Amino acid sequence: MHSSRHTTLFGSFLLGIGIIGMLDGIVFHQILQWHSTYMHTDRFNQIVSDGVFHLGVTLITFWGATVLWRSNPWSESYSVRRFWSGLFLGSGVFNFFEGIINHHILEIHHVRPGDPYEFYYDLAFDGIGVLMLIIGWSLYRSLKTVRRYSI
Repeated sequence: MHSSRHTTLFGSFLLGIGIIGMLDGIVFHQILQWHSTYMHTDRFNQIVSDGVFHLGVTLITFWGATVLWRSNPWSESYSVRRFWSGLFLGSGVFNFFEGIINHHILEIHHVRPGDPYEFYYDLAFDGIGVLMLIIGWSLYRSLKTVRRYSI
């Protein structure tokens, strides 16, 4: 039972990384076309870098789904909360660290490069990551107070 709880949390964490990565790629890279994974190259290589990124987050999504499927996450009534805590924690970790590393430290791209408010777009991206981390952590901490008995 104990390992099932950890695999549910780990699987949903991976799923959170994969889903938020896909949403990042779909919204910012494809629909809005604000940036690519690696901006300091020609358009062909920007598209290739996006493809490698999308392949990576797709593999992480499949990995998370496989871990969840094998963990039987719905076997306990409070597992739904564990699932959502892992999903938000994974999403928040992706957003926050991707923002800090890629936008601020390496500067391989920004949320909206060249915009006069570029820095604030990057900060908003980081802030959404922190918000998701807070939600995920709050849900995880609330598991400690949930009564663990069957009705």
